[in-house]
Amino acid sequence: MNSSLEKFNRLVDALQELPTIGKKSATRLAYFMVMNDSFVGLKISHAIEDALGSLKKCSACGGMSEDEICYICSDERRDDTLLCIVENAKDILLLEENGLFDGRYFVLDSLEELSISHLEKLVQNGINEILFALTPSIANDAVILYIEDKLSSHAINFTRIAQGVPTGVSLENIDILSLTRALEDRVRV
Repeated sequence: MNSSLEKFNRLVDALQELPTIGKKSATRLAYFMVMNDSFVGLKISHAIEDALGSLKKCSACGGMSEDEICYICSDERRDDTLLCIVENAKDILLLEENGLFDGRYFVLDSLEELSISHLEKLVQNGINEILFALTPSIANDAVILYIEDKLSSHAINFTRIAQGVPTGVSLENIDILSLTRALEDRVRV
């Protein structure tokens, strides 16, 4: 490493720690911020500092919030009988950005008893359907079975997001789990 560019190289290394950013992308971004538009770099640095200082987990759903309770959980117009279980808060952002869901959310950080007991409290408040919006995998299938078992004493309908073959993708490029699910869950035309 060139010691005369130590600070630039530290910036590249820091950018590389972000998901999907490799050495070339990190170098290109660092160069742009340092040499082409330092205002962008300052703007990004202030936005990161502000976000880190004010964002936290919603105490009700586990999503991102600037307050104790997020805007979704405090919205009285949401369907209180429908609960969508997601893997992380980023999934909530995706569903909300597209207006695809009008119920409540639960971020599944872990299967520790604390999370399950919190989930049971939510269910006792009138939830009658739980929608699993988890990435299709054998591990997540086990998580779904575990949660269904833990909540089996409650009268709840369990559903999951549809899975199968994406539009425009040839069958040779589909993984076997997705292809199996597509065949099992086929619909009449």
